[in-house]
Amino acid sequence: MPSETKICQSCKQNFRIEEADFDFYKKIKVPPPTWCPECRMIRKMVRRNERALYKRTCDLCHKETFSMYPSGTVFSVYCRACWWSDKWEPREYGRDYDFSRPFFIQFQTLSESVPHDALSYTNVVSSEYLNYAVDIKNCYLIFGGHGLENVSYAKLATYIKDSMDVSFTDRSELCYETVNCKKCFKVSFSRYAEDCRDSVLLLDCRNCSNCIASVALRNKSYCIFNEQYSKEAYEKKIRELDLGSFRNLQKLRSEFGRYALNYPRRYAMTRNSVNIVGDDIYHAKNCFKCFYLTNGAEDCRYCSILSDPVKDSLDALNAAFGGTELLYEVVSVAGQRIFFGHKIWYCHDVVMSDNCHDSNNLFGCYGLRSKSYCILNKQYTKEEYERMVPRIIEHMNQMPYISRVTSNTGQETREIVYKYGEFFPPELSPFSYNETIAQEYFPLTKEQAKEKGYRWKDPEPRNYQITIINNQLPDHIRDVTDDILNQIIECGHQEKCNEQCTQAFRIIPQELTFYRKMNLPLPRLCPNCRHYQRIKQRNPPKLWRRNCQCAGTKSENGVYKNTSTHSHEKNHCLEEFETSYAPERPEIVYCEQCYQAEVI
Repeated sequence: MPSETKICQSCKQNFRIEEADFDFYKKIKVPPPTWCPECRMIRKMVRRNERALYKRTCDLCHKETFSMYPSGTVFSVYCRACWWSDKWEPREYGRDYDFSRPFFIQFQTLSESVPHDALSYTNVVSSEYLNYAVDIKNCYLIFGGHGLENVSYAKLATYIKDSMDVSFTDRSELCYETVNCKKCFKVSFSRYAEDCRDSVLLLDCRNCSNCIASVALRNKSYCIFNEQYSKEAYEKKIRELDLGSFRNLQKLRSEFGRYALNYPRRYAMTRNSVNIVGDDIYHAKNCFKCFYLTNGAEDCRYCSILSDPVKDSLDALNAAFGGTELLYEVVSVAGQRIFFGHKIWYCHDVVMSDNCHDSNNLFGCYGLRSKSYCILNKQYTKEEYERMVPRIIEHMNQMPYISRVTSNTGQETREIVYKYGEFFPPELSPFSYNETIAQEYFPLTKEQAKEKGYRWKDPEPRNYQITIINNQLPDHIRDVTDDILNQIIECGHQEKCNEQCTQAFRIIPQELTFYRKMNLPLPRLCPNCRHYQRIKQRNPPKLWRRNCQCAGTKSENGVYKNTSTHSHEKNHCLEEFETSYAPERPEIVYCEQCYQAEVI
């Protein structure tokens, strides 16, 4: 079927459905989408709360626990031990399908009757305060990671040891404040560093050691601001910089931020990949408009945050673990043939369901474990199930759920129709917009969120008794005494931000040991605000059509002078591409050929 241009139901902008998209929809027997790729991504994101945790009581054992759901929810919340126990049976909440009511209303009623699990994690040892985590040992405040040991304050980190404040970092050790780094050792405040060690403030560097504040280096050692030093001169300069001082470190970080703008950026960060459109893609093949794929994705379109091999999928978000394929409009999944689902783990042939595990052949179910052939949590025979599902799909098309979203001013009401083929409506999410990962990738103010019809959660009163003001912290790590472990520290943002600021924070013992070992000053922001600063270092999951900014012998803005002769010689490069660098941004953006000529 040829490509088509449609108008998004949500944002009312035009979007294109490609021929390859239609082929996939035909294969899995779903209608084409009525939302554009970006709106579809946000719609899935508002279903996933990673970081907003609350103290509450388990509604089964009545013990105090931490949960992604605050007290006062309409549904029961069980602690992890109770939810996974045999003390209750999810099928007891099953019900007959009602052909007089829209499917999404019936599913919402079901999901509000079934107990929810407080947090989502598996195989965790001696670790506290984490969510969406697998294979974790001796860790603290982990969100969306697996294979971690002795790690604190991490987001989507994989196979990391002895590190802190890392995001999208893979197979590394003794790292701090890293973003999109791989196979690094003792690296801090760096982005897109790979196979590097003993370095600070790297950007787009590979196989480098003992380097500071450097950009686009390959196979270098003892460099500062890309200038080569002898080993002795480098070590002397390190002592002079004295980066155990917060004041000195902040000064260097500011200088490096300005300095990095003098070098061209690659239009897209991809490695060992073939036939790719998107950004932050590693070891992938035939992926279109995808972002943050780190390990073996193949034949995927409009997918983001795939940390393990995923094949032949569209609109998958946060999928992981090998053998995962044929996904469509899903978030937080692992398995095969999963369509329109959230938190579906180790399942196959599951449709329109949420929080189901080790199951197959489910439609419209919530909270099932090791079950088959269920609809709205009611057990059917295989033959009954196969007769019912086509009837329900037909009913969803004949009696769709209609969402009416009124703007914050009350002057406009948008009507959105949900037939079979749509993910769960955003207003049916149990979370407010700013509790979810949507706020990280597509940040909104409270007013903007309400204008778009999303809920917003104001901070709960914390009433912390701050014992040390932010600017009273010792400047140098050598001046920090063990008494800091007893202090409640004011966050530098003082809740005057849009980043789930916790107002105050504490230093935990393993954290202080780490700072001393790495000669790092104490942080001035709470863990949530530090997390958002790292997120801001990443490009957004969206693309703009642009031209290469190589103007022959130098960049268009005249800041960067080329070091080699390019194929277009003294003429302006005519290459066009899709990039996650917006046109108004200050970075110099080169096409692949011009970038390779300068950097490699």
